[in-house]
Amino acid sequence: MRKILIIDDEEKLRGLLARIISLEGFEVHQASDKKSGLRKLTQTDVDVVLCDVKLPDAFGIDLAKEIKAISPTTEVILLTAYGNIPDGVQAIKNGAFDYLTKGDDNNKIIPLLYRALEKVDLSKRVANLEQQLGNKHSFDKVIGTSKAIKDAVALAQRVATTDTTVLLTGETGTGKEVFAQAIHHASNRSKHNFVALNCSAFSKELLESEMFGHRAGAFTGAMKDQKGLFEAANNGTIFLDEIGEMAIDLQAKLLRVLETGSFIRVGDSTPTKVNVRIIAATNRDLNDEIQRGNFRSDLFYRISVFQIHLPPLRERNSDIEALAKLFLEQASAKTNKRITTVDPNYFQALQAHEWKGNIRELKNVVERSVILADSQITIEHLPADFQLATTAVAKSKILSAFELASAEKIHIQKVLNYTNGNKTKTAELLGVALTTLYRKIQEYDLK
Repeated sequence: MRKILIIDDEEKLRGLLARIISLEGFEVHQASDKKSGLRKLTQTDVDVVLCDVKLPDAFGIDLAKEIKAISPTTEVILLTAYGNIPDGVQAIKNGAFDYLTKGDDNNKIIPLLYRALEKVDLSKRVANLEQQLGNKHSFDKVIGTSKAIKDAVALAQRVATTDTTVLLTGETGTGKEVFAQAIHHASNRSKHNFVALNCSAFSKELLESEMFGHRAGAFTGAMKDQKGLFEAANNGTIFLDEIGEMAIDLQAKLLRVLETGSFIRVGDSTPTKVNVRIIAATNRDLNDEIQRGNFRSDLFYRISVFQIHLPPLRERNSDIEALAKLFLEQASAKTNKRITTVDPNYFQALQAHEWKGNIRELKNVVERSVILADSQITIEHLPADFQLATTAVAKSKILSAFELASAEKIHIQKVLNYTNGNKTKTAELLGVALTTLYRKIQEYDLK
């Protein structure tokens, strides 16, 4: 049931409004002053507050701001005996939904309440989506208990609350964008945009336009002014993936942004100021790229203030099963399939793989398995090279064990023959205890 709070020191008017509103099926709470009103607000999940402008202990227009600070999704409708434009303007500035003059509000109040409740519902949906988004990109979503990944998460959590530039290194598919998003959503910039740009996906000219925007006529096809991603990320975070692929002369322009907080659009002459945090990522060794003349050392020092290395999947083998189970769940939902059982050998086969494509490759392999399976997943649902490798390993283990046992049996028999069956002498020559020799004789059925 929707809850309405009326704050008014005029008892008769408060009671009249309460009866009118309760007839619409709303749950109505009443308070005669600011103190008792705020107490009820903290005790009850109130949707809309109807508040008198003149209270014994407060000015309602100022109180609207306090109410919104306590409960951002609660809407405030202010009531006054003598309305004036300046107060009405200030009320809206303080977050009030509307400002009504007493006496002509009885016919307006119910329709206004319903409009306010529509905004409440929208605000709650937005808040819920923001929470889901924050949860989706939180560090809790980084799967793994291996020391390598836990160390990386600990470093990322430390730097997240600062504005420091971060460089994420590691092989392709190790989850660098996941970490970049988690850093952003744990920072004080989380309410602003997170913008991702893959520097290897564009030519130098197009990449510059994507980053900084352009003026109409700056190049063929530039029909109108276009903002770049740095402007889109203003007050937020820009993630420059594969920064090692960026052309050397464009690196100089990026360095300017880091040093001055400004850039010049393509075809423009006026600098544009931005406040952006940069998180960069690369799968290259930038020190090697500097030696080869492909990367500026001064830019490297600016972007690598805080480096975090993300380990390849082969170095966090113990996390493979947990990651695979997550991807199984996601793929099952995506394909509308119900997977009831997974053969333990399936996880063993995954753990035996080299994973050159890291987490991205694992996710693709698991999704393929779900598509091929009905309700049970086995190693038969893995690609052929996985099955061949698993079979080869198994045969190798069996063969190795067989060859070792055979060699031991033959050697013991030769020594027994040499000593004419003397068990004590044989044990001495083999360097084993007599009881061990008797056990081996019985195990291998020797004479």
